[in-house]
Amino acid sequence: MTRKNKLTLALALIAGIAFVVIMVKLKQPPERVEAQATATPVRIMEITPRKFRTEARGYGQVLPARSWNAVANVGGRVIWKHPELESGNLIPEGTRLLEIDPTRYELAEASASADLAGIEAELRQLDQEERNTGELLKLEERRLRLARRELDRAETLVARGALSQTRYDEQQRATLQQEQAVQTLRNQLNLVPVRRDTLQARMARAQSALASAREDLDDTRFEAPWDLRVHQANIDTGQHVSPGQTLFIADDITRAEATVQLEVAELRRVLSQLSGGSLPETGSTNHFTDFHDQLPLSELDIRVTPTNVPDAHWPGKLTRVTSSLDQATRTVQAVISVDEPYRNANPPARPPLVRNMFVQASITAQTPEPVIVIPASAVHQGMVYLADEDNRLQRQPVSVAWQQGEDAIIDDGLAPGGRLVLDDLVPAIDGTLLAPGDQP
Repeated sequence: MTRKNKLTLALALIAGIAFVVIMVKLKQPPERVEAQATATPVRIMEITPRKFRTEARGYGQVLPARSWNAVANVGGRVIWKHPELESGNLIPEGTRLLEIDPTRYELAEASASADLAGIEAELRQLDQEERNTGELLKLEERRLRLARRELDRAETLVARGALSQTRYDEQQRATLQQEQAVQTLRNQLNLVPVRRDTLQARMARAQSALASAREDLDDTRFEAPWDLRVHQANIDTGQHVSPGQTLFIADDITRAEATVQLEVAELRRVLSQLSGGSLPETGSTNHFTDFHDQLPLSELDIRVTPTNVPDAHWPGKLTRVTSSLDQATRTVQAVISVDEPYRNANPPARPPLVRNMFVQASITAQTPEPVIVIPASAVHQGMVYLADEDNRLQRQPVSVAWQQGEDAIIDDGLAPGGRLVLDDLVPAIDGTLLAPGDQP
């Protein structure tokens, strides 16, 4: 490198350093900006106590409240059958359904009636004989008194020698014969009660035979005792039936019963609303039946819904709770009765409640006092998030009395008027600035 080039490089380097120094001195310091906290947008709701309907929900099957197993009490040939006596048909009360040949039972009734009439005639004859014998006895007793007076007079005459011994003996024999006649009539009267007892016993047997014959005759005819639905019919005209044979099965359509499994805790909670929360907290189910007659069960709102038709509902009544407890599932069986289960039926949109249908039952009762109810999703491991007056996050421990569906009922830790944060904040740090939005 020549001397001239070296000089040029040195001048350029000096000029660059001078430029950098001048720029540094002329540069203004950056403007200081204060950092501002960012508010977290959240949804809130105001805590307001309100009446709440507690619910016990269970599933089970429907059975008719009454079912008729039509069993033949007498044997014979079926001579008539109602054309609608087939499975699934509805038949009104009082309809004649089936008839068994009554001929031999009519003959048995006639025979028993004749026997009874004969015995009644014998009793009337005995009564007349008793009256006749009584009248004869009165006459014979008068004759006996006369004969005894004649005997006394003959005895006096014999003593005076005015009457022969032969005549006296004749009078004595006549008196003895009269005494025998009187005693015979008395014996006949004494036997009348025995004969009457015998006839009355025979009459009782005849009456029993007549009643049995009439009952057998009645058993040859079957009539619908109530409005019913035929469940099963295995009989036809001309078929011979035997005593004890089931002819058909029919269900009462005026009332059905749904037997459902309910959790003990849920049922106790619902019933406790009716008793002001005084239902005992025990593992036994005896208190359910103990309180059955004491609780205003009419205040319960009960709905029965077919599981395959969730839009169809029937009102029900809690009839009874079984005393047996399923230790594995902690459930009891509750029987809910439904009046007129065929009312407004319109299959398939609204089918009637028929035998063996699977249903869901809901039993609800309103709390006697307002309670604090919040979304269950707002509870985070025993804590809830509140927004204070400065819109700062405040974590608050709470006690959950119970959870029902998406609701949690709080019995301690919250006060009316507070603002509950509905969102799950991560991380949740006390004092975090919040930006409350519209309440849901």
